[in-house]
Amino acid sequence: MSSLNLLPLVFIALGALLVAAGTTPLVRRLAPRLGWVDRPAARKMHTVPTPLLGGVAIYVAFVSALLFFGDRFYIRQVVSIFVGATAVSLMGLWDDRRSLPVGIKFLGQWLAAALLVLTGIQVHLFHAPWIDVPLTLFWVVGITNALNLLDNMDGLAGGIAAIAAAHFTLLATMSGQYLVGALAAALFGACLGFLIYNFNPARIFMGDSGSLFLGFLLATLGIKLRFPDNVYIVTWMVPVLVLGVPLFDTTLVFLSRLRRGLNPLTTPGKDHVSHRLVQRGLSPREAVLLLYLVAGGLGEVALFVAQADVLTGYVIGGIVLVLALWALWRLECCYEREDTRG
Repeated sequence: MSSLNLLPLVFIALGALLVAAGTTPLVRRLAPRLGWVDRPAARKMHTVPTPLLGGVAIYVAFVSALLFFGDRFYIRQVVSIFVGATAVSLMGLWDDRRSLPVGIKFLGQWLAAALLVLTGIQVHLFHAPWIDVPLTLFWVVGITNALNLLDNMDGLAGGIAAIAAAHFTLLATMSGQYLVGALAAALFGACLGFLIYNFNPARIFMGDSGSLFLGFLLATLGIKLRFPDNVYIVTWMVPVLVLGVPLFDTTLVFLSRLRRGLNPLTTPGKDHVSHRLVQRGLSPREAVLLLYLVAGGLGEVALFVAQADVLTGYVIGGIVLVLALWALWRLECCYEREDTRG
């Protein structure tokens, strides 16, 4: 297996971290003056008005690190990624201020995902365009919104994104993919720099501009990863495992709301996995740290599966699936009892 020198990626991550750490306080002071403030509400965890625009700091840090430390030859190859990620981030920024209709947001996300497909960035799982193209669109839009839904507690979405980006960086390094490694390293550093101010108690939120941007990029990185020393019937599980926490949370919320006769796309509520952990006795900070631990564990499993044979890979994947289904059942049952009590 070919591998990359990790040092250039370390510089990219460090550069993004420093830019995010320096930019976040600036946008934090600017946000209230421009009206980008998230005010407390019944469905929200915070109790004081909190500035938004953290996503702008993440975006600036990500782009700056790649421009200053990345290889220009590779940067020219990612125009569609930048355009798509920028588009969903701008839509999120507008939604933070004026609240876009759900249909408009989804249309923009589908168009951004379609741009990836048009420039050759797509899933190659079944080697049949009539399956792989819809699967690509569904994956990109699904992960984009999964990160958006996960942004419901201080430090949660940013931390999970940082953990996923760190593992994507390692996986790209193992398979000799500079482009994916550079993008993932920049994303990792930008998330860490932002988390300095976003971890509980948060002094700024990333808003939809940040969560949609992170989700779109992580979905794209999952597609771009290649494993030349293993077979695709095993390695398709790798990005699914790395992004297991947002996928689990979205699945839980979607199924729970459907079961309760609610619209899973437009119904807000404190029914996410983080909220349910708090209902079971954890503090918000403990709930977030526990989900960090789960995300890190899934990332380590993904590193192993990337090099596993078919039988081993599917045995491990099967175990993770069984545990996920058990957790879904337990969390939904407990939530139902709490809901009945309330």
